[in-house]
Amino acid sequence: MIYFDNSATTQAAPTVLDTYTKVSQQVWGNPSSLHNFGESAYQLLEQSRQQIADLLNVKAREIFFTSGGTEGDNWVLKGTAMEKRTFGKHLITTAVEHPAIHNSMEQLKELGFDVTYLPVDQEGRISIDDLKAAIRPDTILVSVMAVNNEIGTIQPLQAVADVLKDYPKIHFHIDAVQGIGKGIQKLIMNDRVDFVTFSGHKFHATRGVGFIYARTGRKLAPLMAGGGQENNWRSGTENLPAIAGMAKALRLLLTDEDQKVARERAVKQRIYDHIKDFAKVDIFSRPTDGFAPHILCFTINGVRGETIVHAFEDQGIYISTTSACSSKKHMASSTLMAMHTPEAVATSAVRISLDENNTLAEADEFNQIFDKLYQRFSKINADA
Repeated sequence: MIYFDNSATTQAAPTVLDTYTKVSQQVWGNPSSLHNFGESAYQLLEQSRQQIADLLNVKAREIFFTSGGTEGDNWVLKGTAMEKRTFGKHLITTAVEHPAIHNSMEQLKELGFDVTYLPVDQEGRISIDDLKAAIRPDTILVSVMAVNNEIGTIQPLQAVADVLKDYPKIHFHIDAVQGIGKGIQKLIMNDRVDFVTFSGHKFHATRGVGFIYARTGRKLAPLMAGGGQENNWRSGTENLPAIAGMAKALRLLLTDEDQKVARERAVKQRIYDHIKDFAKVDIFSRPTDGFAPHILCFTINGVRGETIVHAFEDQGIYISTTSACSSKKHMASSTLMAMHTPEAVATSAVRISLDENNTLAEADEFNQIFDKLYQRFSKINADA
């Protein structure tokens, strides 16, 4: 099996699973309990928080645990809206965000908030001039993803940060779910960002756990009311085994990060160089610094994306149709549609997404199978 669908989810690392199991079996007290068993759980919880904070060069009190990226995005957007609604009801995001952002914004519109969706260019990237023009006196939030989950575009995060330095009251949020461990941590954790969303299962932790970074001094209204965990910001008994495992996964991810990114980029380049000259192939992810090293989105024009996915699956190679969240709904890529790509092309889009364990040998095998499938699809289209 060759697994090229790491943007959908990664395989939990064996040592992460080992940590998860040991904590489940040995430290299963509630961190909120007063007895020694609860205190042991609390200490492990705080050790995990400190480890994550140290890896990101932030304060431990700025890390808040969640159930994953979707909750984190919902919390920052809706928590900002609730916290700052007396100061304004205008929010800004991009036209190519993950559904966790887009659909949250649409819900806020139904509650009377005004949302501006910034358009993107032919590489899926926003214009800083458009951002400047969109800001209003009642703007309370700007939310921009670090890396597009469908085609891998890296947004101009530092340029956004530079603009927002002149607007200190506006919350600046980055969805970094696809960006962590991809060599752009300085862009993500820039000197102006207020909130950042992370999801554990995107970097070899287990599912159902994540965290947000929240800059000291910024406030969010809680979405989860209850026992007052996470400093009264996010109630609910913490998922300690998953949190401890996630802290280990993040440490492993960021160890030798440059070498891992280089391996991913080399695999992407090998595939890109092979498929780029085929007549019916369009590629939307460039092998340049403006794109993440691990995502390659392409089409075989005239063949639907799900057909391509299943054809590769039959050969033991697992890829996806752009976003995993929309793949079973047979939806065209929302990013490509926002880039004004013809719908017939957008419905053909598929995504390869790599991690540090993928190899050049796997890329070569993919290329060989690609040749066979391309010939098959060409013959079918010619006979149709």
